[in-house]
Amino acid sequence: MRERIVHALGRDVDEETLRVALKQQPGNVDAAVALARALLARKRSDEALELLNDVLLAVPGDLRALNAKGVVLDNEGRHHEAQALYRQALAMDPGNSMVRHNLSLSLALDGSAGPGSTSPEPVSDLSHALVRSR
Repeated sequence: MRERIVHALGRDVDEETLRVALKQQPGNVDAAVALARALLARKRSDEALELLNDVLLAVPGDLRALNAKGVVLDNEGRHHEAQALYRQALAMDPGNSMVRHNLSLSLALDGSAGPGSTSPEPVSDLSHALVRSR
C-alpha cells in the first residue's frame, strides 16, 4: 500500500512539474507529450487533447505534437480524425516511421486496412515497422 501511495505521489509531482514547464514554455513539446501520455494513462483524454491543442497553437504543425494528438484521438475511437493528423505529419516528413506506423495501426483499428485500402505501406513492410518501433 505504501508503495502505491509513494508511486502515486511521484506521478502527481511529475504532472505538476510538466504543467509548470508548459506554463513557462507553452511550446515545450517534450513536456506536452509526457503530460499527455500521463493524462491518457489516467483516462483523462479530454485534458490531453486540450493540452495538445494548446501546444499546437504555440508550435503549429509540430510533428510530435500532431502524432501525440493522433494517438489520443485513436484511443478515443476517433480514427478518421487521427488519420488526418498522421497524414498531415507524413506530408511534412514522409519517411517518419513512427507516424507511418501509427497511421497503419489507426487504419487497422478503423477496419480500413483491408484489401484495396490506401495503407501507407505494403503489408510486408508493416512487420518491419513494428519491429523498428519497439
